[in-house]
Amino acid sequence: MTLLEVKELKKAFGSRNAVNGASFSVRRGEVFGLLGPNGAGKSTTIALICGVLKANSGEVVVDGFRVGIDGANAKKLTGIVPQEPALYPTLSAKANLRFWGTINGVTADELDDAVNRVLQVVGLADRADEKVAKFSGGMKRRLNIAAGLIHSPKLLIMDEPTVGIDPQSRNHILETVKNLKDRDITVIYTSHYVEEVEYLCDRVAIMDNGEIISEGTLPELLEQGSQFQELTISVNTVPDDIEGAIRALSHVEEVIVQDGQLKLVTSNAEKVLPLASAAIFELGAAVSEIKIKKPNLESLFLKLTGKALRD
Repeated sequence: MTLLEVKELKKAFGSRNAVNGASFSVRRGEVFGLLGPNGAGKSTTIALICGVLKANSGEVVVDGFRVGIDGANAKKLTGIVPQEPALYPTLSAKANLRFWGTINGVTADELDDAVNRVLQVVGLADRADEKVAKFSGGMKRRLNIAAGLIHSPKLLIMDEPTVGIDPQSRNHILETVKNLKDRDITVIYTSHYVEEVEYLCDRVAIMDNGEIISEGTLPELLEQGSQFQELTISVNTVPDDIEGAIRALSHVEEVIVQDGQLKLVTSNAEKVLPLASAAIFELGAAVSEIKIKKPNLESLFLKLTGKALRD
């Protein structure tokens, strides 16, 4: 059963189309990934779903409530975890959650139970009375998730929740998201980290230039790119005309040059590798490292857009 419908959503800032006809649906109880590089339109799409921004056209429907018409009811069903923690550093974790609970309509007699519940969910119950200023970046991110959950939303939207945190906190957040399914919470998870999306999500929409360019379950998406491999060649120097030389080789579907590396999408890595190595040598450079990846969402994205997810 569908919980969220996004239909032909458009939003422009001046002459720039940040979201350009995006459409997708999210089923009740699933973790839905919105995957794309920085600038793809993910955050703007999230802001439109939450009613923070007004769309130029299109429609967002949350559990039957249209955001443009029944915005108040739609917002009651939605929790948001923004990229940057929305917390008061001089207040304790508990005081922050009491504030956000009150803002989101949690009644006084339910507030303490709600605070304790979400602190348990994110693993911060033992730090409830500490000021947020003393928290690490990862702990602040986890408390930010608790703030998004405080009013028991049906839909939780998480916008790049693991950017810039340590591996241990990142793993804790990923496991927290996994466990939300057991609490009957539907999640939209936006990221440009392909491994997170592959680990967490039931279905994925790939976004670029404000458009949804592909959507499906992970097996369905991998099937689209099953004939392609990603070949990464690190070089000691990058000749000016290397991209054109590699692109001209047979079996090369796409190539980008980034941070001293050549990233190729190829249908035959074994044939391309010696040809690419010879072309690199002829242009006066040397190969320092070679990596071949099996088909994944990143190689599919590179094939579809000509970009790496971390562009």
